[in-house]
Amino acid sequence: MSGTFVGMPAFPEAARDAVRDTTLRGNLRHATHTIRAKRAKAVAEVSDWAALREAGKRIKDHTLRHLDRYLEQLEAAVTAAGGTVHWAADADEANRIVARLVQETGESEVVKVKSMATQEIGLNEALEAEGIRAYETDLAELIVQLGEDRPSHILVPAIHRNRGEIRDIFRSEMGRWGRPAPEGLTDTPAELAEAARLHLREKFLRARVGVSGANFMVAETGTLVVVESEGNGRMCLTLPETLISVVGIEKVVPSWRDLEVFLQTLPRSSTAERMNPYTSTWTGTTDGDGPRVFHLVLLDNGRTDTLADEVGRQALRCIRCSACLNVCPVYERAGGHAYGSVYPGPIGAILSPQLRGTASDIDASLPYASSLCGACYEVCPVAIDIPEVLVHLRERVAQGGPVTRDGNKVVLRPARGHGAERAAMRAARWAFRHPGALRAGQRLASRTRRFHPRTLPGPGRAWTGSRDLPPVPAEPFRDWWQRTHGGKDGGR
Repeated sequence: MSGTFVGMPAFPEAARDAVRDTTLRGNLRHATHTIRAKRAKAVAEVSDWAALREAGKRIKDHTLRHLDRYLEQLEAAVTAAGGTVHWAADADEANRIVARLVQETGESEVVKVKSMATQEIGLNEALEAEGIRAYETDLAELIVQLGEDRPSHILVPAIHRNRGEIRDIFRSEMGRWGRPAPEGLTDTPAELAEAARLHLREKFLRARVGVSGANFMVAETGTLVVVESEGNGRMCLTLPETLISVVGIEKVVPSWRDLEVFLQTLPRSSTAERMNPYTSTWTGTTDGDGPRVFHLVLLDNGRTDTLADEVGRQALRCIRCSACLNVCPVYERAGGHAYGSVYPGPIGAILSPQLRGTASDIDASLPYASSLCGACYEVCPVAIDIPEVLVHLRERVAQGGPVTRDGNKVVLRPARGHGAERAAMRAARWAFRHPGALRAGQRLASRTRRFHPRTLPGPGRAWTGSRDLPPVPAEPFRDWWQRTHGGKDGGR
């Protein structure tokens, strides 16, 4: 399935294995703490950060409410500027479109800008099946590709690797993908970057087709925007003769004035920079400047279904800054691979189950991959209330909900498991409706408190494996109130 790591277990099982990997945990702890500290400093420089955050939220919500109108405006503007727009309902259709467009050029290679959308649909694998090799040019994506690995972070896909591991990957794998790594390569950042530069240079100069995503699309002019820090994106966007951009439909913004807000919040929230070193914009095609042919593939792949959910739709505000990952205690310990998706961390826990719309165990488990501490909401530059959506999705999983798609029809999945929980809730409902029985039960629990276990037996062991049952008080609240307030019943 596109966007899913094949064969991945549910989150609890995958996380259990991940937390035992001390090297992984050390790499994650160092990287996330470093990034979050730099981000906090960069954000503190902006006196109106709260206003920018609110503006970004409102722009995104307005655009999502009128998404059909802005997408049509975007299509018209791109077409008028010399580009061609394609609409893809799902991953398979998007992959077919891109493969056909590459084949029509007669080329068998493409260079790629880092793109979450193309990872989501499994584009590299789809192109390989058609005899087309895709070369990742972002340094971290290159590390992942050479190591036949999987990305584990939105911003830093190879965050789970340290410098020694990267050196070993370059030494052993670069020769299979082109020129070998320099002899005597060390693990210093400068040497690793130079090895990557030499490896990619010939591919930039040779490639005739580039594939990208986009951080934003401006509806009023048909302009696409990519922000990055290395310059590889600029090479992929300007040197090839044909450029194909695969972009989720939620990435549109109405105007350049709206774009200005996100060009302030995205770099500070992601790389802790005041502005991105490379901000590339292109509008259709221009004679003598950049690619001669431009194709835009607008990707749905579950986004329309997500938009229909009044609570869950706020996940579509996401600008892929990854700030939520860097403050999440669960991500820091479990790592990105445990989420079984190209979207890890808190945002992945609410986005993947909605986009994929499957009844798989991993999608049912992702909304529970959180302590609900709220740190993700506090740092989100577009104010996505991730804890609210997590609780909403947990309710859907527990009750059975719209988690599968059959064409345009939403299919309900029957609730699975949680039988003991439902029985306990039914018993609590009965007790609260019968005050006399509740009072008797409370008194009995208090008088037998010394015999109460600290953990639950049987299936309950899974719940008390990491927590103790709360102690029962020496007397119920009603009895305490009557004893301390002259017999007046405050428990009605």
